[in-house]
Amino acid sequence: MRAPANAPDWLEVFTAAERPDLWEATRGAFLGVWPEYNLHGDHTGSYFSALIPDYAHLQVVFVDRRSGQAVARGRTIAFRWDGSLADLPAGIDSVGARALEHPGEATALSALAAEVDLGYQGCGLSGLLLQSMIAVAGDAGLRALVAPVRPSGKHRYPLTPIERYAAWRRDDGLPFDPWMRVHARAGGRILRPQPESLRITAPVADWEGWTEMPFPEDGRYVFPAGLAPLEVTDGTGRYWEPNVWYLHRVDD
Repeated sequence: MRAPANAPDWLEVFTAAERPDLWEATRGAFLGVWPEYNLHGDHTGSYFSALIPDYAHLQVVFVDRRSGQAVARGRTIAFRWDGSLADLPAGIDSVGARALEHPGEATALSALAAEVDLGYQGCGLSGLLLQSMIAVAGDAGLRALVAPVRPSGKHRYPLTPIERYAAWRRDDGLPFDPWMRVHARAGGRILRPQPESLRITAPVADWEGWTEMPFPEDGRYVFPAGLAPLEVTDGTGRYWEPNVWYLHRVDD
């Protein structure tokens, strides 16, 4: 596929269907962009593992032509949606489940992850990934891209409900959150905040290893890189990661 018009001249863009070898080379390459706990969702393995080969044409990989290195990727999944808020899945886990339950009935595309190599962050690649995901939705004949956005600054305000955080604005009217600003500048609009989007349930010992923080008794804890508190009860930690649903119309 073609790179966005405003992409640097060193950037090449492919789908996983066009270059399965490049996509395979990204396996494990972007784990460092996520907090460790975020790699252990209760349900994420089922829908992320289904992307290849069924949705290979909807996965985007960015390559630095100077080095041949894959420097970013966008992972998406097609799902059935009638365009209404009532029919919008509850969160990223729910959109993944619907995509798997109703294959072949997709009308929209959902972003799942936009990942940029740590050495290339700050170069504007996340916005270009978003443009490319919108483009693959259009190429596939899907009418919209939705994104369960993981706000990049929310970890600084884990006790603030996502409904309030999503409403914060800067003096220029743009969202307070940096990643939400990228979506707003690309023409996206908020559909709704989603307090319970991605579920992670694990023994306390696992949470202590992931966060390098002890949880000595039952209770509610703020933890490093968490977007919301962790609930610890009877040796188990339970966490709901919040997201903010954004809509990008393909025909806009």
